[in-house]
Amino acid sequence: VRLVESGGAPVQTGGSLRLSCVASGFGFTESFIGWFRQAPGKEREGVSCIDSSATRTAYADSVKGRFTVSRDNAKNTVYLQLSDLRPEDTAVYSCAAIKSAWFQIEDFSSYMFDYWGQGTQVTVSS
Repeated sequence: VRLVESGGAPVQTGGSLRLSCVASGFGFTESFIGWFRQAPGKEREGVSCIDSSATRTAYADSVKGRFTVSRDNAKNTVYLQLSDLRPEDTAVYSCAAIKSAWFQIEDFSSYMFDYWGQGTQVTVSS
């Protein structure tokens, strides 16, 4: 099982990035994929989540209207478009997968995801 993130980089306030999460070794097309971030000295925070068919999405209040999650099941890839970036968005961003019949996407940040990637660093300077 592998989840590999990429696309993180240094960027100035107001800039944009697109993160990618490429998955292999499990039922990607049947899984919810979440994006999480963790800044130094802070707890991990759920950022966004997308269901298996890209029908439903969820976002943390702190990123609503600025971040957009999408997926391409043919490529086993989930994307997170980050726009209007702020210094407080600086963190390591990780993707994670979960397959659950009872998953409530609105509460995605409270679930224990099954598989995790190593993360990609996003640094926003003012």
